[in-house]
Amino acid sequence: MVSQAEPIRYDHKAIEERWQTAWEKHGAFAVGNDPSKKNYYVLEMFPYPSGRIHMGHVRNYSIGDVLARFLRMRGFNVLHPMGWDSFGLPAENAAIQHGSHPAEWTYENIANMKKQLQRMGLSYDWSREVATCSPDYYRWNQWIFLKLFEKGLAYRKRSTVNFCPQCATVLANEQVEDGLCWRCSSSVEMKELEQWFLKITACADELLDYTYKLPGWPEKVLLMQRNWIGKSVGADVAFRLDSSDEVINIFTTRPDTLYGTTFMSLAAAHPLLERITTEAKRTEVASFAARVKAEADSRNSREADVKKEGVFTGAYCINPLTGARVPVYAANFVLMGYGTGAVMAVPAHDQRDFEFAKEYGIPVKVVINPHGSTLDPLTMKEAYTGEGVMADSDVFTGMKNTDAMPLIVKLLESKGAGRPTTNYKLRDWGISRQRYWGCPIPVIHCASCGVKPVSYRELPVVLPENVKLTGIGSSPLAESPEFVEVKCPSCGAPARRETDTMDTFVDSSWYFLRYASPHSSSAPFDKKEAMRWMPVDQYIGGIEHAVLHLLYARFFTKALRDLGLHDVDEPFKNLLTQGMVRKQTLKCHEHGFIYPEEAVNGLCVHCGKTLETGAVEKMSKSRKNVIDPDRIIERYGADTTRLFSLFAAPPEKDLDWSEDGVEGAYRFLGRVWRLVNENIGLLSCKAFDPGSGLPKGDEAVKLHQLTHRTIRKVTQDIGERFHFNTAISSIMELVNALYQFDNGKDGVEARAVFKEAVETVVVLLSPFAPHISEELWCAFGKDVPLHKSAWPEASSVALEVAQVSLVVQINGKVRSKVIAPVNASDDAVKGLVMNDAKSVEWIAGKEIKKFVYVPNKIINLVVG
Repeated sequence: MVSQAEPIRYDHKAIEERWQTAWEKHGAFAVGNDPSKKNYYVLEMFPYPSGRIHMGHVRNYSIGDVLARFLRMRGFNVLHPMGWDSFGLPAENAAIQHGSHPAEWTYENIANMKKQLQRMGLSYDWSREVATCSPDYYRWNQWIFLKLFEKGLAYRKRSTVNFCPQCATVLANEQVEDGLCWRCSSSVEMKELEQWFLKITACADELLDYTYKLPGWPEKVLLMQRNWIGKSVGADVAFRLDSSDEVINIFTTRPDTLYGTTFMSLAAAHPLLERITTEAKRTEVASFAARVKAEADSRNSREADVKKEGVFTGAYCINPLTGARVPVYAANFVLMGYGTGAVMAVPAHDQRDFEFAKEYGIPVKVVINPHGSTLDPLTMKEAYTGEGVMADSDVFTGMKNTDAMPLIVKLLESKGAGRPTTNYKLRDWGISRQRYWGCPIPVIHCASCGVKPVSYRELPVVLPENVKLTGIGSSPLAESPEFVEVKCPSCGAPARRETDTMDTFVDSSWYFLRYASPHSSSAPFDKKEAMRWMPVDQYIGGIEHAVLHLLYARFFTKALRDLGLHDVDEPFKNLLTQGMVRKQTLKCHEHGFIYPEEAVNGLCVHCGKTLETGAVEKMSKSRKNVIDPDRIIERYGADTTRLFSLFAAPPEKDLDWSEDGVEGAYRFLGRVWRLVNENIGLLSCKAFDPGSGLPKGDEAVKLHQLTHRTIRKVTQDIGERFHFNTAISSIMELVNALYQFDNGKDGVEARAVFKEAVETVVVLLSPFAPHISEELWCAFGKDVPLHKSAWPEASSVALEVAQVSLVVQINGKVRSKVIAPVNASDDAVKGLVMNDAKSVEWIAGKEIKKFVYVPNKIINLVVG
């Protein structure tokens, strides 16, 4: 590379501010409506406005921005919007703590975070910005709720619900993680309350079926949703209580094991438990049930590692197929909220039942033997759960168990003791929340008329501003007479407004549709615009939303389709779940695990002792190990921050934070900056036209071919594979080649090839580092801004690798020939020789003392 000028200093602050101002002024990324272009909708999950973005946001939004910028340059109309998931408990808690109003706190945070996102150079169409806490948005939440209410998909009932005492509100099943609140990690309790539900179970089959029609989703997410929906095909079976007309109803997926039932298990909260327990067992059973209920409240899940415990109730039920008396136990591994709260126990063919039977001395009866062998219940070490041949099962003995299943169900039906049934783990979505900062549920309670919907013309039901927020007791809305006291819309009598607010996941279950027409005042969204953009072509967010937001959004999309609002079956065509941002720790034997900023030259700043490599942790506020993006942007720039977050790991993998990696990204951008500015005089020539064939000169051809291989590689890595890290690596390789290229050696054409390659670097880099790329594009004297320029196409001529036949001469004699690409490297040619059978015959067992390759002509080896 021949340097022609004193370089201009790379001032990332001035460059980034200049281009951000220009993009905002000209509305650069407002989506057009060019009918000649294809449409593409790229969307990252919108954030909760906590006040500051973190490195997870930087990575998530940079991934989407690369795709959006790339596709615009590829000729698409690209919808790339942003908004705010802005209702929620944190705003209410902050308002209580600071003595302010949640709206004030929220909108201040929105303003701060919007500035941060703009400082990142993210190419959003801000004209479509939405905030879910705005009445203009949540009026349509209420409108949708009323439509679902009319269709029977929204209803109210008394229910045992998950309740977080710390947050003082109800949680959906999906918001309880290992018995803890998903938000604050407090232990969850069970309470019985009147609650509003959305009937997501009405869509259970379709939600499940479509998990097999989403090839663009990670299989892990689809599997999580299938497991959460939990479809089970089996039979309902009635076990009559001995000497009673009452029955215990169970559901089983294994009717083939009914003949092996040796005991019955009831949940501690089962309504029959107290009635059927004998007097002699009443005290013991009551004590056991109370303890199990308390433990279940704190655990709230069927944990595999919980010790299986139970107590005999003194009662028996009758096996409907054998007539045998079956003892009934209260057991801690059966939960009332799962199935019927009763489980027929078959120790020989269920491991949990096997362990329980061994613990309590209950018989084990084998009714299925493996093909070709017979099980002995006295010597079995574990349950046999596989397929096999029926045994000791009346007329079904000797049949394959899979063949016997439907016949056994038919026999149960003929006896009036059972029927084929399909069950689901999925439960209806409880949306009632006893907090203030959420969307009011638009119904009124009248003593005479019951529950009455608010009239559509009175929407939105707006949150009152003059409420007292204490965080203690019932919903703040319940303490506001101006809000609560209304007249019944049917009879005009005094009535009460509903004081629960909606789960904030309702807000995020349809926001992607609102972006299509965010200013619509006559409907939640315009159907024509929704059909123009939906489904979202690429959705990007964390896997932690697999059975929360993503499942709810799928349900809402189907429900709104059935209301005639659009014709789309699924909201997101493709889904990318990006990995976490992690941080390496260091281990100090005096102070435990510390972070790199607490070390100098490998020594602990607190005690001066030598440090060892520690664990890698997820970045989080609770761990106090977060990196402030503003600090990185201030020091290195937004382009560097973006580039590092995209280069350090593939998008779907975890990214390990590295200050050295950030500095490396900054140095690379400095190299690109100098590549242009040190050669600005040479770059005034016209770039080589790839349509004119190959350039003259071996070095020029090699650079030209590398340029187009890089175009092809980066295009495929962004558009087909999301391999951003390897795309950036390819650009770096091209930059390295440019620094090695002698652009003054072969005259004008070499300079033209050099310029072609340099311009290509700048264009290919632009989705990753847009500010510096725009600045360098201007340095070329271009009239059209880079973000409006066309993405380069790889030349098929340049990609055609010419081949040549090379003579292989060993110790002065021709021994073979190999076919090699024109201008192949020494290493590549040597590899061909070592894989050539004839050559290897003469080289085997000998040392290669000399290897000389005359490009495109001959290979000389001296061996001995």
